[in-house]
Amino acid sequence: MDWFGLAAILLTITAVFSYINHRFIKLPVSIGLMLTSLVVALGLMVMRGLGWEVEQAAEEAIRGIDFDKLLLEGMLALLLFAGALHVNINDLRQRKWLIGVFATLGVIGSTLLIGGGAYLIAGVFGYEVVFINCLLFGALISPTDPIAVLAIMKKAKAEKSIETVLAGESLFNDGVGVVIFIVLLEIASMGSSSAGHIATLFAIEAGGGIVLGLALGYLAYRLLKSIDDYQIEIMITLALVFGGYSLAHALHTSGPIAMVVAGLLIGNHGRNFAMSARTRQHLDMFWTIVDGILNAILFVLIGLEVVVLSLSGEALIAGLILIPVVLIARFITVAAPLALLDKTHDLPKGATRILTWGGLRGGIAVALALSIPLSNPQRNLLLTITYVVVAFAILVQGTTIKRLIKPRREP
Repeated sequence: MDWFGLAAILLTITAVFSYINHRFIKLPVSIGLMLTSLVVALGLMVMRGLGWEVEQAAEEAIRGIDFDKLLLEGMLALLLFAGALHVNINDLRQRKWLIGVFATLGVIGSTLLIGGGAYLIAGVFGYEVVFINCLLFGALISPTDPIAVLAIMKKAKAEKSIETVLAGESLFNDGVGVVIFIVLLEIASMGSSSAGHIATLFAIEAGGGIVLGLALGYLAYRLLKSIDDYQIEIMITLALVFGGYSLAHALHTSGPIAMVVAGLLIGNHGRNFAMSARTRQHLDMFWTIVDGILNAILFVLIGLEVVVLSLSGEALIAGLILIPVVLIARFITVAAPLALLDKTHDLPKGATRILTWGGLRGGIAVALALSIPLSNPQRNLLLTITYVVVAFAILVQGTTIKRLIKPRREP
């Protein structure tokens, strides 16, 4: 099936499921769409068991969607830019140390804790796994998903300080997590790598992404400032995202980090000094619509992706066992920085449990798991475990986080 046919099917399914959720289920969009898609996918699997051919046709269509490339090389650039565009950089600056620690040391620490925990549990239960694969799982599951976090936190109306930390962390730790995953994947494929090579690769990916994001964001800012035509200015931001992300890929720097930096620059400096009120209104509306549509499609895809998994009882049990391991690692990497930086933040009481439970995993984790080479003998195990943890995060943590949050007072 060509790309237009796939796009038509995806948009139609997303529109139908969105209507069903809005009209009958009434859950937050991301949760409702994934739940609806998951129920439909499980129904298709039951049909396969009954010998119906419709499931085979659906499975072939879903397999035709290269989920990891679609998200990591397409949708992610748009979603990260749209998310960063609406984040106030002054709020981030007030909590820069906390967000910086969460997004860097927190992700590294979580990768090691989850990887080590997974390896120990595998030994206890007799699973034969390679340690580097456990670290790969730790790297792909450690970053909180900005797409899931931002959508759900807006609905929950959390305290501004909590929302800022979660939003800032999720925007940046996503890029850091992808870099760590790429480094570990290279080590897994090469067999070994020197510390100097790892440090160089990390510096090029992360540091290069920051520099590229600043350069492209500033260039776009100068272009926006020189004209006053909202249609052309929207086109410039689209070119920034597509061209910038492709350039980052060609230069082997982090596209996600570049898009976050560029989005923050345009959304703050560009919004204040390079746009008229009319342009700001149209730009915000355009990117809000893009963000909403892509979010909806993404969570439909996550739900439907279960159809193509090679599910086994062993892998499902391993995934369930690792859910508390992921949560414990998240708690440790949240509680430690909060205790060490106690005097530099003003987070309310109960912030640790909110940040722990609100650290949702989503489509990025599934996409990274799918990007593991087919030659890796433990790919299917890692993919199933990842899916179980992500499904729990979205369907359980996402539906219950509101109970932990004290809603902010409306002005």
